[in-house]
Amino acid sequence: MISAGIDIGSLTAKCVLLSDSKILAYKVTRVKPKIEETAREVFEETLKIANVRREEVLSVFSTGYGRSRVEFADKAITEITCHAVGASFLIPSVRTVIDIGGQDSKVISVENGRVVEFVMNDKCSAGTGRFLEVMANALHLKLEELGSIAMKAEKKITISSTCTVFAESEVISYLSSGEKIEEIVAGICDAIASRIVAMATRVGVREDVVLTGGVAKNLGVKKAIEEKLGIPVKVPEEPQIVGALGAAVLASRKKNI
Repeated sequence: MISAGIDIGSLTAKCVLLSDSKILAYKVTRVKPKIEETAREVFEETLKIANVRREEVLSVFSTGYGRSRVEFADKAITEITCHAVGASFLIPSVRTVIDIGGQDSKVISVENGRVVEFVMNDKCSAGTGRFLEVMANALHLKLEELGSIAMKAEKKITISSTCTVFAESEVISYLSSGEKIEEIVAGICDAIASRIVAMATRVGVREDVVLTGGVAKNLGVKKAIEEKLGIPVKVPEEPQIVGALGAAVLASRKKNI
């Protein structure tokens, strides 16, 4: 049986094809203004990668910000549930999932693949990928460069503002005063980690901790979170597809959990 999970986030769309508990193929792409079109395209592209026909897929579940707009999905599932299931599929020992997306972040307490408790930030860009994007633009850097640059820093510049707009001004001020780029970037990564760890303490942190979402690829953020938690954090090989994978797993079971 082949199942599919489609995760329509605020910035990226992800699709995963699953067969007999094995990932056949996946695709990550940017979200277009027309969400329905984006969903169909990412699904069709994933089918091509796997060399699978549409009629071979027996069930499709959707999740994420635009889950209700995936018209051909059999069922729409909350991303909280899908991230818990997807992370548990990849790392069965997971007890805490930290997901940092483009426009929101969430910390989920997990037990045997089931959600115990969660906290979510979807009201402010601080603590999300958008925060990093704004800071990268302020420093005239590419978003994907931030992690490697932060790892070169010998110390961190403190970013005291909790608001993205004020933090951007702070970063520009540090830049104009001659502070080292890598130390500013390390401070940015530390700032986002502080917000995430504050959220995590509200639900309680239990090992293993798994970091998902596009920001999980940023080694500077991962390191800062580990330092603040005092424990290692695991990152899946492709952290952006965890939600879509969870949807595919649930689709293969033909029911929600």
